[in-house]
Amino acid sequence: MKPRAGFTLLEIMVVVFILGLLATLVAPRIMGRTDEARHTKAIADMKAIEQALNLYRLDTGAYPTTQQGLEALVQRPTTPPVPRTWNPNGYLERTPVDPWGNPYVYVCDGSHFTLKSLGADGVEGGEGKFADVVD
Repeated sequence: MKPRAGFTLLEIMVVVFILGLLATLVAPRIMGRTDEARHTKAIADMKAIEQALNLYRLDTGAYPTTQQGLEALVQRPTTPPVPRTWNPNGYLERTPVDPWGNPYVYVCDGSHFTLKSLGADGVEGGEGKFADVVD
């Protein structure tokens, strides 16, 4: 007698039930962590931008002005003060945006800078997942 191939309906239903049970236990834990992951990515991005800003300052003698913004890390600034020395490869590949798709807020007084993300809502202030992210 030849052995039969395939699975019975009962075996398939047991597997589907187990997969469904696992999904209901694991999915809420994974889904709730997306905001936390975006917050962590924003902090990591800001550290990389900070390093690029420090390299820019080493090459040019000053941080980009608020008006020049973070774009000065990608393309040589054309607004004064135009740096005499600037890395022809740039300091970043592209102008950074936060994990929520908003531009990072960069303000510089000449010797110190502030860098932050406005969080999920893109508006200053907020609490929880809408809170600003400052490194």
